[in-house]
Parts: sequence; structure tokens; C-alpha cells
Amino acid sequence: MDGRNRSDIKSGLEVKIVLKKDQRTGRLTEGIVKDILTNSSFHPHGIKVRLESGDVGRVKEI
Repeated sequence: MDGRNRSDIKSGLEVKIVLKKDQRTGRLTEGIVKDILTNSSFHPHGIKVRLESGDVGRVKEI
């Protein structure tokens, strides 16, 4: 799954996100979802989440 639908993402799920500073390179960061920050049910670039590590980015892989 690609992380563009909010319904696919739950707290405690392991995901790969792209951080703001890594958007040009496309480097992914792995972690566990702590909070979902996007309110809409769909976002074309990925739902924005906060990981347990404190990193914030958009989900690219679930």
C-alpha cells in the first residue's frame, strides 16, 4: 500500500515515510506511527504522520 488513504493507517503500524529534508532524494525513514496529522481521508502525496521517534513526514509505504 502507498499511504495515500487515511483509513489504511493506524497508530502502532510500521511504515516508511519521507521526511521534508529528504523529499528531493526520496530517502525513506522507517518507524512506528504515533499520531496521524492529516485530517483529510486522502492526500495525493501521502498522509502526514508523526513516528514514535518524533520524526514527521508523509507515508510512502505501509
